[in-house]
Amino acid sequence: MLLVVASLIGLAGCIVAPPSTPSDTTPSSTVPAEPSEHVDPSWRFPATPSVPQEPLPSIVDVVREARPAVVSVMTEMVAYDLFSQAYTQEAAGSGIIIDSDGYIVTNNHVVQHAKDIQIELYDGTKYQATIVGTDPITDLAVIRADATGLPYASLGISDNLAVGEWVVAIGNALGEGISATEGIVSRLDVSVTVGGNTLRDLIQTTAAVNPGNSGGPLVSMSGEVIGINSVKVASIGVEGMSYAIAIDGARPIVQSLINQGYVTRPWLGVSLYTVDRFTARINQLAVDEGALVVEVSRQSPASQAGLQTGDVIVEFKGRQIRTTNDLLQGIIDSEVGEVVEIVFMRKQDRMTTTAQLRESPPPWD
Repeated sequence: MLLVVASLIGLAGCIVAPPSTPSDTTPSSTVPAEPSEHVDPSWRFPATPSVPQEPLPSIVDVVREARPAVVSVMTEMVAYDLFSQAYTQEAAGSGIIIDSDGYIVTNNHVVQHAKDIQIELYDGTKYQATIVGTDPITDLAVIRADATGLPYASLGISDNLAVGEWVVAIGNALGEGISATEGIVSRLDVSVTVGGNTLRDLIQTTAAVNPGNSGGPLVSMSGEVIGINSVKVASIGVEGMSYAIAIDGARPIVQSLINQGYVTRPWLGVSLYTVDRFTARINQLAVDEGALVVEVSRQSPASQAGLQTGDVIVEFKGRQIRTTNDLLQGIIDSEVGEVVEIVFMRKQDRMTTTAQLRESPPPWD
């Protein structure tokens, strides 16, 4: 290879070009026949106004303001191995104290199925906690620590956020204690589907969020909580895509959980399963999209409307239903007492009924 390269270099050095008359090498196509009417020999770059450069925000001050209200949430739950043997599984997350009497907001997936919950303050003090209420639809939960006189967070207004604003995510990242990461707001009012459930009204941010950060606060530069860290998109080639539940949407959910232990919504009274080609073939369904009714609650709006197990709901209020999430969102977007039209398939027959939605009963009923 070295010899070949040397030969090429030698040959290149021996090339002799015949003498030629110098000529204009400017391509003729680039020379305008006449000057453009927009040519201005006197033009210069406009002067840039002298604006004082504002200093970057002090992350130290933000963390100092918000950190005392951030807690580590340690849980224990019963899990089962491949041989159905029970064992205790430990997990870690984060939470935000919102009241001096110990009310703490976190994610539903942080405390779901927990048989024991313990929280740890920034100074290392630990307390037992119990679940006040959970809401899987929004992935929010409220727990209460067995303590009083706790420092609590100041809640901001997420509707005032703008893309590009600095934010700080604080939480128990990787279960190694409270830490902080900074970033900016990337997008607002984002929807992300996780485990078949679509979370809405999310704030996308570049602040790094890792396992254990879930339930911790996303904080503005004024030290106010404007979001609750919940979801991260993690895959090869994807960076800087973390999501927080906007605090404006979380407020009424948290209020309901503390006031009554659950969230009141319109209720149809069915258990559902998303239809796909496999489900349609196994159950000999006439359609391969829709929401399959697997259970109808007694005395529910669905029961009174005549829906039965095995029906496939394909339209709700004039909107096509492809998945259970489509139907659930349609119900959530409705009003208690509203009469809705439902189109469904019963074997090979396409049928229509109406149901009057009622207020959802407590989950323990």
